[in-house]
Amino acid sequence: MTALRILAIAIVLVTAGCGSANNPEGDLTVVATTTILGDVARNVVGDSASVEVLLPLGTDPHDYQASSQQIALIQEADLVIANGLHLEEGLLGVLETAAADGANVLSLGEMLDPLPFGSESADDEDHNDDPHFWLDPQRMAEATALIARELEAIDDTVDWQGRSDAYAAQLLATDEVSVEILSAIPTADRKLVTNHDSLGYFAARYDFDIIGTVIPGGSTIADPSSSELADLVRLVASENVPAIFASTSEPAALADAVAAEVGTDVEIVDLYTGSLGEPGSGADTLLGLLETNARLIAEAMT
Repeated sequence: MTALRILAIAIVLVTAGCGSANNPEGDLTVVATTTILGDVARNVVGDSASVEVLLPLGTDPHDYQASSQQIALIQEADLVIANGLHLEEGLLGVLETAAADGANVLSLGEMLDPLPFGSESADDEDHNDDPHFWLDPQRMAEATALIARELEAIDDTVDWQGRSDAYAAQLLATDEVSVEILSAIPTADRKLVTNHDSLGYFAARYDFDIIGTVIPGGSTIADPSSSELADLVRLVASENVPAIFASTSEPAALADAVAAEVGTDVEIVDLYTGSLGEPGSGADTLLGLLETNARLIAEAMT
């Protein structure tokens, strides 16, 4: 038995039967790994369950490590909603251990027809599926139904599907708004350069081409070589790229360096790709995040 599993079991035994501080009544508890999935979960469960989110706002999900209290929370939860597809790289061991010990872990990514990374940005064959599916509202509408189905199996006294359908309709309405916002960008100009390979689902949904990334692969913890950066500088210059799209949840120092090396006015635009924004940012819900990103991209490219 691993030390991690021993720790998790010990914490669960101490806290079992006491309820959590956030859920003293013993109602259903749902744990979501990311702020985005937490927002989706809250829209589906309403006031019929409590939702706990592991990652703080603005945190890069690729390298986050769970605390001992969060490990216990995962073990105790009625449902754990994870992104999957190796997004939560620092949580993989915790989630796998929890599932082996009987925790109900719903890993959404594998169930939403994942897209592969581009061949040049693939880390390896085992990690070749893109985990950033939340940037496609149509896939997220499907995700709400998957969450509702899991909740139905836990407690069939609540109309989870009705709530899921209502929220899915909002996601699809936001999708239509995004299409309208992005219609200002001519087809020939729909070329994206990103800080890391996170906009694949956005590009597929709204007919963009990703022509370059600063950080290779789907993880923010990879390192580009000097030759890769030099190639990207030449690409940005030759294609007259107006902006490099970074993320509020990851460092953009390399993107800044590329923009400076190009020698023309290349804007660095921070999108909300890995986390919701702070209250008042316009991206503090998934619906707001999707519309805000569309507006930021349209403004930068027109």
